[in-house]
Amino acid sequence: MIQDIAPHKYHVEYENREPESEDILLIFKGNSVLVREAEGRTWFPAADELDVKGKKEFLFKIDDTNLFMAEAEENESFEGWHFEGQEYFRTAFPAWKAFAGATAMQIHRWYSENKFCSRCGGRMKRGEEERSLICSECGKTVYPSISPCVIVALTDGDKILLTKYNQNHSKYTRYALIAGYTEVGETFEDTVRREVFEEVGLKVKNITYYKNQPWSFSDTLLMGFFAEVDGSNEIVRDEKELSEAVWFERENIPVNNSSISLTNEMIEKFRRNEK
Repeated sequence: MIQDIAPHKYHVEYENREPESEDILLIFKGNSVLVREAEGRTWFPAADELDVKGKKEFLFKIDDTNLFMAEAEENESFEGWHFEGQEYFRTAFPAWKAFAGATAMQIHRWYSENKFCSRCGGRMKRGEEERSLICSECGKTVYPSISPCVIVALTDGDKILLTKYNQNHSKYTRYALIAGYTEVGETFEDTVRREVFEEVGLKVKNITYYKNQPWSFSDTLLMGFFAEVDGSNEIVRDEKELSEAVWFERENIPVNNSSISLTNEMIEKFRRNEK
């Protein structure tokens, strides 16, 4: 999955520091980040490689290398480099740069969308001791927002339920598992029951936790569960959200060669009949 970057190690701890020449800089322009490709690999500039006017802010560390971010001005361009959106990092290589790019974009997006205090409207300033934003007027402190979400591999014997989203609901076009956000006061298991019933009209039993995954593309922490259909397997599809909901036998499951997501790992686990 995208966070599996071994032997590299991700260090999320915030540090109030200035960049050094060997550090990496992610240069943002709106919702895009500066990259180039060479020898089949994605590259970010070194901290002192390009002349960037914006302030350089600490992001996180990969192994012993610090990563920083800076904001390019609207008319700034850099010869040999180009800006890419977050979807680019679904397929970037090497894997640790795909993870670093997607994670950096989540942090940058949080900073960008929280410039003013939700309590009093004052301007937010960045914390100096931790990754936080502090209101310059009332002192309210906020931290990065992470939304819990469940992924459900619903099975019926040798069959698994796969769905496709309506295009007005999601840009993702391949088959996926049932998914949904956990609501206030709700357990993950109750989310599984509710989302399955809402999306396909089925009841579930034997809910079993599998694995979790940070998913920067939607600011979520994904919690994967396997569950079995309880009673009838006749689908009543939520037509507003889903364009398809189909039971697939193991040997007929559509192949998706991507290995970055929890969804695909769970589908492949069922395909291979692994316990």
